Amino acid sequence: MSAAPAYNEDKGGSAGPGEPEYGHDPASGGIFSSDYKRHDDLKAMLDTNKDSLKLEAMKRIVAMIARGKNASDLFPAVVKNVACKNIEVKKLVYVYLVRYAEEQQDLALLSISTFQRGLKDPNQLIRASALRVLSSIRVPIIVPIMMLAIKEAASDMSPYVRKTAAHAIPKLYSLDSDQKDQLIEVIEKLLADKTTLVAGSVVMAFEEVCPERIDLIHKNYRKLCNLLIDVEEWGQVVIISMLTRYARTQFLSPTQNESLLEENSEKAFYGSEEDEAKGPGSEEAASTALPTRKPYVMDPDHRLLLRNTKPLLQSRSAAVVMAVAQLYFHLAPKAEVGVIAKALVRLLRSHSEVQYVVLQNVATMSIKRRGMFEPYLKSFYIRSTDPTQIKILKLEVLTNLANETNIPTVLREFQTYIRSMDKDFVAATIQAIGRCATNIGRVRDTCLNGLVQLLSNRDELVVAESVVVIKKLLQMQPAQHGEIIKHLAKLTDNIQVPMARASILWLIGEYCEHVPRIAPDVLRKMAKSFTAEEDIVKLQVINLAAKLYLTNSKQTKLLTQYVLSLAKYDQNYDIRDRARFTRQLIVPSEQGGALSRHAKKLFLAPKPAPVLESSFKDRDHFQLGSLSHLLNAKATGYQELPDWPEEAPDPSVRNVEVPEWTKCSNREKRKEKEKPFYSDSEGESGPTESADSDPESESESESKSSSESSSGESSSDSDNEDQEEDEEKGRSSESEQSEEEGKKKKMKKRKKVPEGQEGGSSSDEGSDSSSSSSESEMTSETEEEQVEPASWRKKTPPSSKSAPAAKEVSLLDLEDFTPPSVQPVSPPTVVSTSLAADLEGLTLTDSPLVPSLLSPVSGAGRQELLHRVAGEGLAVDYTFSRQPFSGDPHMVSVHIHFSNSSDTPIKGLHVGTPKLPPGISIQEFPEIESLAPGESTTVVMGINFCDSTQAANFQLCTQTRQFYVSIQPPVGELMAPVFLSENEFKKEQAKLTGMNEITEKLTLPDTCRSDHVVVQKVTATANLGRVPCGTSDEYRFAGRTLTSGSLVLLTLDARPTGAAQLTVNSEKMVIGTMLAKDVVQALTQWYQGLRPV
Repeated sequence: MSAAPAYNEDKGGSAGPGEPEYGHDPASGGIFSSDYKRHDDLKAMLDTNKDSLKLEAMKRIVAMIARGKNASDLFPAVVKNVACKNIEVKKLVYVYLVRYAEEQQDLALLSISTFQRGLKDPNQLIRASALRVLSSIRVPIIVPIMMLAIKEAASDMSPYVRKTAAHAIPKLYSLDSDQKDQLIEVIEKLLADKTTLVAGSVVMAFEEVCPERIDLIHKNYRKLCNLLIDVEEWGQVVIISMLTRYARTQFLSPTQNESLLEENSEKAFYGSEEDEAKGPGSEEAASTALPTRKPYVMDPDHRLLLRNTKPLLQSRSAAVVMAVAQLYFHLAPKAEVGVIAKALVRLLRSHSEVQYVVLQNVATMSIKRRGMFEPYLKSFYIRSTDPTQIKILKLEVLTNLANETNIPTVLREFQTYIRSMDKDFVAATIQAIGRCATNIGRVRDTCLNGLVQLLSNRDELVVAESVVVIKKLLQMQPAQHGEIIKHLAKLTDNIQVPMARASILWLIGEYCEHVPRIAPDVLRKMAKSFTAEEDIVKLQVINLAAKLYLTNSKQTKLLTQYVLSLAKYDQNYDIRDRARFTRQLIVPSEQGGALSRHAKKLFLAPKPAPVLESSFKDRDHFQLGSLSHLLNAKATGYQELPDWPEEAPDPSVRNVEVPEWTKCSNREKRKEKEKPFYSDSEGESGPTESADSDPESESESESKSSSESSSGESSSDSDNEDQEEDEEKGRSSESEQSEEEGKKKKMKKRKKVPEGQEGGSSSDEGSDSSSSSSESEMTSETEEEQVEPASWRKKTPPSSKSAPAAKEVSLLDLEDFTPPSVQPVSPPTVVSTSLAADLEGLTLTDSPLVPSLLSPVSGAGRQELLHRVAGEGLAVDYTFSRQPFSGDPHMVSVHIHFSNSSDTPIKGLHVGTPKLPPGISIQEFPEIESLAPGESTTVVMGINFCDSTQAANFQLCTQTRQFYVSIQPPVGELMAPVFLSENEFKKEQAKLTGMNEITEKLTLPDTCRSDHVVVQKVTATANLGRVPCGTSDEYRFAGRTLTSGSLVLLTLDARPTGAAQLTVNSEKMVIGTMLAKDVVQALTQWYQGLRPV
């Protein structure tokens, strides 16, 4: 018994004061602790008969789970208390079981009868918790029990239990998809639920199980629209997303007939006298033309959705605001979409993560609806504290919003951004200047001159990016810019960035007739440095040589042949192929094909100027706000946004029959009495009372009661909005006075109804659906057809009158509907001169930047296999390429480099009979027939090291000699990277504990904790793949050994204080130990080399 405390002290299970406590940090893995007695006190408390001790133990256990510690070893002790009579203990037991039931399925199954009894408990929390635990046990054998429990819970009196049943539906569906038909019946039942607590959860279950069954939504559409404002935020997002897709299948597009609508209104106005003169014959002709010229009339249910979602633009949740914004963008008429701009700009004051998502969507919207965000241009100005990705997105929006009116302001901003220290941002700014010059022809020359002045900048990256953009701009009018091409040609001696050098060479070759003296000299310089150039530059040198050969063969014939000869023996097969193809095409020969006669047409054909477009141009086919839109790729589970139907489906499918007993209620009697009053007032106001005539005033009056009944909607924004809408009414024309009087009468009548009844109407479904349907049925379609053009004509005069009043409002005030007017700008002639002055000083700061570190893509450097003295002139080196070996995926790919430094050719290079340890095998390279003096070549051979670091011994043979050589691999080259998610990594790591885990400690200085440095050093030492990690101080890598496929997991916990910890998990213990030592050595040695002397 005395050995137990010593064992605990040895392993650090109960650390004393000031000592580190091992095995309790979730990042280092509490599950790897070998102290099995640390929870004995909790187990003893759970085994007692006192409820107070059990309650205290459960509180401590739940607190452990909340801190991220592992409490799975307590499962047997906790599950015994599931039948405890104390209600508080039982609640906490169910909280624990929900967390661990999926991991400990066998033990959870033993208590399934207790869970079934819990479903009948009088306490609603216990019933819901029992169902939640039951649905968390992922065992197919209990599917019938789960289905029965869900069906019973769907009929429960408690809305909380019904909500839990809705949450359990997707879990059961993922476990057994054959239950889909029965689950759809439960979803249909829950969709008819009238409580806001259930609505969001059941719509989520509908989206997971049967999103194609839109027929289930028809009867519940109006109810969901009316409930929307009172549903919790998570449910609001889900419902709005679903209703967006529903509306796209059930209503007509509000934008398809807008131009047709204006034409019809003009013809109806001007053609009245002609119709009277023509007589009855013209009426028949008009009747035949009417069906094809029918104006658009918005469905009342479509208007109901837009009206009920508009107040949610003031929600405190960014997700809800984004959901409403995408709904308006995809469903609302063009005249009403502008209302979302203010709400989206408000979200730009939030966290950077929210800004990133919002700006992604704004960038897409601003391409098609530019005018919507133009008044808020200053909200997209870039701050120095913004992260790089936010800066680039704001730059994208500014470029999309640039037009001839605001381009001076935008270019002045760009001038400031050029001086930034963020090089990625500077490069994006230069590209944005190029896009502005492409889109707005009036400032093209000014932008081009500014970019040319940037060519004298000290920063090479700025110069390189400017060259690439200038190349694209020059293609639009090359004849006028011969001097710029000459200036670029002089830069070939200084610029080292491959893309910039390639762009200059392409320009000189394409427009060589403008620089006939300079082009041959550039080719001469490039021929000298051809072998040292990058591949992209070599390809353009070949193109330049071919074009000069065709246009100026006297001066460049020999140079061209020299360049083609160098390219013929290049290591890159693309360059070799291009050289052979070009030689056959431009050099006339007896065997030349028919193409050689058309060489000039092929090489010197006029090329269309490139179109500089936004990367967000085609993203609008994804639903805004979705993950697919963010990634610009279809994500798993994404549902396409349907196209608008050509003909509207039958709207009667959304009508709901009101039961007879509800018609006798007092509230309905009051509504019956009020009905004649409303119909009379509508009759007096005439046909101008329609769903589309005045959306602002109508949305105010219709949604006032619902917004007052919701608890969290009273804010200063709503007060401002009401005030603005009152001003909008005051600015209306005199012809609408009768309509306004009718509305005032209605508002007075509604205010007479007591507040309790008005608030109750928002929660009562029957009254809500009937009132909305009665309001929508009051206005006939014929009235809407007559008033639609008139309302469009009435909206234009007030906007011009309101312009002076809006001048005083700042951009950050964010008005609701009437945006501030754009400030007047100077005339075009003055603009060009001011731009020239503004862009004259486009320079960057003189302070140099530390070059960014790139992660390596290959293994250790070249190592010597045979010295040239021992090899009598034959030098052999080898490298591990880390590329899959084509002959056998279990082999390590090794590149062998041969060099002949002797005076005689070496013939018959091949691998002799190898003497290999058991299990190791070699895939020989093909024999090299001859290696000329001074020549080098590279071959690939495969070696199966059998997951060991034993050396592979073999002979390199020539016709006259044999050389004994050996290749011993570093342990890091015996594996290939594997890409895992964070959850997969943790799951696999949990399987490789105990003897399969190696832990080392190392000290990292505070000055050497960069992401790039750590990743570079680890991947240089071992061929592992990076695994994403949620914490910033932890790095994870994964790979598999090539021969056996054993998993190798590496975790580096670089704690801010104290020693860092390196953990390697692998079935191959020897490999794990050696890998841990190599990585520690690589990190510490390199860091020590950086320390100041």
